[in-house]
Amino acid sequence: SGPLKDMDFSVQEGGGPRFLHQFTLEPPAVSFRTSGEKDGIIDIEPSSGILYINESLDWETKQVYKLQVECLDGSGNIVKGPHAVTIYVEDINDNPPEFDQTRYFGVVRQNSRPGKPFMYVHATDRDDPKTPHAQLSYSILHHFPNPYEEMLFQIDSATGAISPSRKGSYYLDPQKQDTFTLVVSVKDMAGMTTNAFTSSVDVIIIVRESLWKAPATIYIQENSTQVHPVNISRVQSNEPDVIYDIFEKEKLPRLPFSISQNGDIYVTQPLDREEKDTYTFFVVSKDKKGELVDKPLQIHVIVEDINDNPPVCQQALTIIEVQENEIGGSNIGTVFATDMDKEDTLNSRLRFRIQSQEPEVPLKNLFYIQQDTGNLHLTGRSLSKRDSPKYFLKVVVSDPSFQTVCDVEVHVIDINDQIPIFEKSDYHSVTVAENIPIGTVILEIQATDGDEPATGSSLIIYQVKEGDPNNTFIIETDSETNQGFVKINKALDFETMPVYNLVINATNPEPLVPSVQYNSSSLTLFKVLVTNVDEPPVFLKPVYKTEVFENITVNTLVMTVEAYDPEGDSVRYSLEGDVRKWLRIDSATGQVYTASPLDREQEEMYSIEVVVSELNNAAQKSRVFLILHLRDVNDNPPQLAMDYPVFFCYPVSGGEETLIQATDADEQRFFPKFTFSLANDMNTRNNWEISKFNGTHAHLSPKHANFEEKVYNVPIILNDNGKPPLENKVDLKVSICKCSSEKSCF
Repeated sequence: SGPLKDMDFSVQEGGGPRFLHQFTLEPPAVSFRTSGEKDGIIDIEPSSGILYINESLDWETKQVYKLQVECLDGSGNIVKGPHAVTIYVEDINDNPPEFDQTRYFGVVRQNSRPGKPFMYVHATDRDDPKTPHAQLSYSILHHFPNPYEEMLFQIDSATGAISPSRKGSYYLDPQKQDTFTLVVSVKDMAGMTTNAFTSSVDVIIIVRESLWKAPATIYIQENSTQVHPVNISRVQSNEPDVIYDIFEKEKLPRLPFSISQNGDIYVTQPLDREEKDTYTFFVVSKDKKGELVDKPLQIHVIVEDINDNPPVCQQALTIIEVQENEIGGSNIGTVFATDMDKEDTLNSRLRFRIQSQEPEVPLKNLFYIQQDTGNLHLTGRSLSKRDSPKYFLKVVVSDPSFQTVCDVEVHVIDINDQIPIFEKSDYHSVTVAENIPIGTVILEIQATDGDEPATGSSLIIYQVKEGDPNNTFIIETDSETNQGFVKINKALDFETMPVYNLVINATNPEPLVPSVQYNSSSLTLFKVLVTNVDEPPVFLKPVYKTEVFENITVNTLVMTVEAYDPEGDSVRYSLEGDVRKWLRIDSATGQVYTASPLDREQEEMYSIEVVVSELNNAAQKSRVFLILHLRDVNDNPPQLAMDYPVFFCYPVSGGEETLIQATDADEQRFFPKFTFSLANDMNTRNNWEISKFNGTHAHLSPKHANFEEKVYNVPIILNDNGKPPLENKVDLKVSICKCSSEKSCF
């Protein structure tokens, strides 16, 4: 109460009739009178001066009432005033949020970018927008159907923007599920308290096939005469206003392709299949910030062949030797030609025919060529050097559009009636170390042949006929001198083969006449003595792997590594790189034991080196990896996994709950279903309750509203239900604190 003066009042809406203030009379005043925005709700009792409200105020109807109050004397004259009395109505949270539609419909494309909104929901709240009462928070309450553990859609809590989640961007497929229904919830009070008003709405989402897909393989005919660039395909992003670009998979001097800003792909110049027959590149779409909008598409182009290449003779001049006694019909050689057009097509199919023969003695057609293979045959009779020592043939090679002439010389040579004869029948022996390099010449041999020089009848081919089952040696011939060079073809091993007794023969590429046979004159003997070189020990395996359970006892045998010394020396084993000191090895037997407890949670794949060395020469050593795969056992109790503070807003009104999470260091097969319970003490069970949410989460909630503003310690029992089950008692700190409108009490 007090004398009449200008005054302001703040009054919460609702609450029914009430007294606001009592003005006291000052003589000669005997009564009060009000005027202004009373609206039949606000008035003053004339004699007592009590300013009152006769029904509830409503902020949503009127936020301010402006009145004038006067003091009157007994004659009704104004003694004091008028004074301004202003009543401000304070908002309370008495209106639920309302969506602007009763149902929403949206369309999303398969493979759309995660986090990119494709639709919005919008709600309003009639409460004061400057208070938390009208601050709205959106969330997805239900997701039908939900085939995966994670939701395929997400919503921006502040804007109501709905977009694919990262999982949704990958898994949305209209072939599997083309329609989803989301139940979207909106809360006022920024969703910070369970006392908030909530509304929900159905959102129907149609999944459409992605527009962003790689075209089928593109076929382009080579050497096109069209005006370039030529449109060959088109791509389209799921999002509008993107920027298209091309980048190479191969590093080419210049990629002959481009893309326009509407996604049209062009070839910019004629292509040549013989230069390059396939192209692979990627098309990308970016936003204005340069960020990728869609995954890159791989474009595959195949250049189709046309017949634009003539046949090419493999040799400028093909020389074929024929013995005088070669019978009619014999295959005497082959004319080879190639065509750069596509293999196994008609464009590269070659045909052969003889155009001319010089001289035409004793007959015009002494030779015949097979039209599809180029094999050259004698027609009906043997050749004679007396008629002509050489014949010159023009062979036409043709494909469907081109033809080429190849030159062929047929040399008539003496018959092969002389065998090669070695100058020595025994080259005795040579001694070599087992580590001699491959390719080393260890012997030079020589044989002679009395046939016509520089022909296939006199050329000598040397081969190891006996004593070398593994082709350890190879013999090369100098075609001018017929000298042979015996070389090492494979690594020698004293322990496997210390001595080689070789029998070497000499032959000609041309067949001998029927009356002549190779004999002992074309054979020679040669012995190779291999000397021992001290070599390091050899492991039986290139790597040693095994699996054990992490809880095996110390001194358990986990594996045996084996090695031997090629020279038969004893070996010793040791370990290197055993940083955790988990293992030990028996130096004599190679048996590997556990030296200390193992722990999969520290290292699941444990890799060290085993070293083996000679007993009498430690410098000769070899190494091999030992990999120990530790199998998990249930040896870790569950723990709380809370990366956020647990709190309830003060004062607690009842009905609130918060989500808590448990985790376990063991493999997931040991903790699919945690059990949550409160410690068995009266104080905890009287104040709190806990209920299961899923296999890894539970809801914790206060049982009453009589909590002080402080931090409470809530003991919780976690059980992993493993084999064997492990239990853990953990203390959860829960704060009861005043919450602001913008953030929690933290």
